[in-house]
Amino acid sequence: MHHRTVAELMTRDVVRARRDLPFKEIVELLAENDVTAMPVVDELDRPMGVVSEADLLRKSADQSDPTGRTPIPHLEAWERAKAEGARAEELMSAPAVCARPEWTVVEAARLMEVQDVKRLPVVDETDKLLGIVSRRDLLRVFLRHDDAIREEIDRDVLQQTMGLAPSAVTAEVRQGEVVLSGSVEFKSLIPVIERLCRSVDGVVSVAEHLAYRTDDVPGSPDGT
Repeated sequence: MHHRTVAELMTRDVVRARRDLPFKEIVELLAENDVTAMPVVDELDRPMGVVSEADLLRKSADQSDPTGRTPIPHLEAWERAKAEGARAEELMSAPAVCARPEWTVVEAARLMEVQDVKRLPVVDETDKLLGIVSRRDLLRVFLRHDDAIREEIDRDVLQQTMGLAPSAVTAEVRQGEVVLSGSVEFKSLIPVIERLCRSVDGVVSVAEHLAYRTDDVPGSPDGT
């Protein structure tokens, strides 16, 4: 089975900010390129951090409200420093959380979840910027056609990995939802097949209606 890699999904033409780019030019660059964030790079084009609309908005939120309708939000010291910043390196969220091009969708998604970030600069072995991958890019795997998903399940999961005859188990795929039908020799194979099918890129859910000839699951009514 083949998970799509970051290299296959990332944006290669990356909008980036040099470390000394002024606040107003950052806003202009984001608007001109219709992006919400961009990497901040050093002189060797290595990501130092990421500056986003949320980082820039702190400057507005820190201003007093003449109407008195909303209080000034409490800011931690590091947030205060950002609100008072005027250059990209003062405004960015750092350090940059980066990915490698050979990583799979799964690895990139897990890092985004753990680090609570929406995008990852992609770097080579020298930490030079190659591209950027976003949550939206990773979600593109769910645009795979049902036929492509079914063919991968049939070929890679059922036949090559599980060694099943083509007639033993069939997979029906609609809108990324997989339904498995047929029969297998051992009951213990059913959750394995289901788990492998869930790991195929583009699969939304898996339902199984599989029969078995031998109950080899300890503790089950017919098992040992």
